Amino acid sequence: MKNRVIKVDQLARVEGEGGVFIRIADGKVAEAKLKIFEPPRFFEAFLRGRDYSEVPDITARICGICPVAYQMSSVHAIEEAFGLTVEGQLRELRRLIYCGEWIESHVLHIYMLHAPDFLGYEDVLGLAKDKPELVKTALRMKKIGNDIVALLGGREIHPISVRVGGFYKVPRTAELRALLSELEWGRDRAVETARLTATLEFPGFEFDYEFVSLRHPDEYPFNGGRIVSSGGMDIAVKEYEFHFEERHVPHANALHSVAKGIGPYMVGPLARFNLNFDRLTPLAREIAKEIGVFPPVRNPFKSIVVRAIETIYAYEEAIRIVEQYTPPDRACVDVHPRPGIGFGASEAPRGMLYHRYRIGDDETILDAKIVPPTSQNQATIELDLRRFVTQNIAMERPELTWKVEQAVRNYDPCISCATHFVTIRDE
Repeated sequence: MKNRVIKVDQLARVEGEGGVFIRIADGKVAEAKLKIFEPPRFFEAFLRGRDYSEVPDITARICGICPVAYQMSSVHAIEEAFGLTVEGQLRELRRLIYCGEWIESHVLHIYMLHAPDFLGYEDVLGLAKDKPELVKTALRMKKIGNDIVALLGGREIHPISVRVGGFYKVPRTAELRALLSELEWGRDRAVETARLTATLEFPGFEFDYEFVSLRHPDEYPFNGGRIVSSGGMDIAVKEYEFHFEERHVPHANALHSVAKGIGPYMVGPLARFNLNFDRLTPLAREIAKEIGVFPPVRNPFKSIVVRAIETIYAYEEAIRIVEQYTPPDRACVDVHPRPGIGFGASEAPRGMLYHRYRIGDDETILDAKIVPPTSQNQATIELDLRRFVTQNIAMERPELTWKVEQAVRNYDPCISCATHFVTIRDE
């Protein structure tokens, strides 16, 4: 049909409330919109006037899947404003809680949200009916991540033990060691997951994206480093707003981020993998090469494989930290508040997360800026929708609709699961 509308009123298997609208006119894509209609949540406004010490607990409530990322970006920004550095075992514990979040989030996405697209199921319930052992394995893998977050953060969702300068409480050696056998089991299952995802069928869909992520001189990025891009950008986190800007679009209650002078860009697993492959563990690199996935990966449908490789890394990094752990003398370093501006970024499962805070003489937040990964990916998602429909404009209606939704789910956008109603209307 030369004229038709592809309309997804409620996206399924994503976090939050959003839809897709694509209009085809005279055989060409005239409009492609990711419509986010979930009401604004005003967290930046909530933070104004609050004591700096409250920020980690408040920002953790932004997301139930990746609260650690919001906490870590906020504490990094405030610690920079105070001229504070957290090193040693406290920094290692921060990486460990990040491992927990990556494990639970990546496994959730791979098996519960994304795999049904490739295997022909409407949802994970259908998958569980036919392959119960696969889903049971996934749930056990995910639980290991939740257990790490619960131990270090005080609870699985919206952890409460993270604070500026460290933690309110740190675990005993025996408590961490008790995780080892499950971590080793999970690592082996993550290897199997990577091999499994590599056997899936992927559409031929590759483009030369502008990839953006953190890069650390010694580590695969969680919580530190400079901002780099595939186009040659290499800047300090505090320079972020000189190179990126947010724009309002009428069809979304979320701002679109673009790179100044460049346009849309991509954050997330593909960006990290392509820009930090040499920072993965030897096992993660070995499995990536074994299954034929190595930089540059430019097909967003293959993000499920890259997430599996990152899951191997998260399990391995968690094992490394647990095996070398000795409890620090104190759970928190001394904090000396001072007025100033601080900038922080960390790598949420879905991509780089940026925070900036201005702190006043009374130790309260004067203003705040938070740029989530999904905001940074939205413009690129819309480009993908336009490109995919353009390439597959003759595809049968059911399959095209299915693939349009999957093109969004490739990014695991941070808008919680919602029931969906999909229509394709010929005009």
